[in-house]
Amino acid sequence: MTTYNLQGTVSHILICNGSSCKKNRGEEVAEAIEAEIEKQGAQSLIHTTTTRCNGRCGDACVVIAYPEGVWYKEITPKLGKALVRKHLEGGRLEENVLYSYENGLVAVDPKGAKGKKKK
Repeated sequence: MTTYNLQGTVSHILICNGSSCKKNRGEEVAEAIEAEIEKQGAQSLIHTTTTRCNGRCGDACVVIAYPEGVWYKEITPKLGKALVRKHLEGGRLEENVLYSYENGLVAVDPKGAKGKKKK
């Protein structure tokens, strides 16, 4: 999807498609997120970008939502769809939050701080 005018965009979702995330259905996650955005009629509100490695391979598939600055871990296609709906409502998928920026500080999920070991 090519987007020339981002006027009106309120959220940017970055979907990792590095090798570990691809092994954990990263391409399917991207497709599910894009399909849910279209289903919700939110194409002018949410822009998506697939990225290369975001450095959290043990937490694959990683999805990052801005301007909130929320990093999500272990996102599946089903969770990707839920993520879109939550962000449209002003919420987030609490159980999958790895990092978030709050008051200028980075809050880290204590269990996710160490990350998982690479397979």
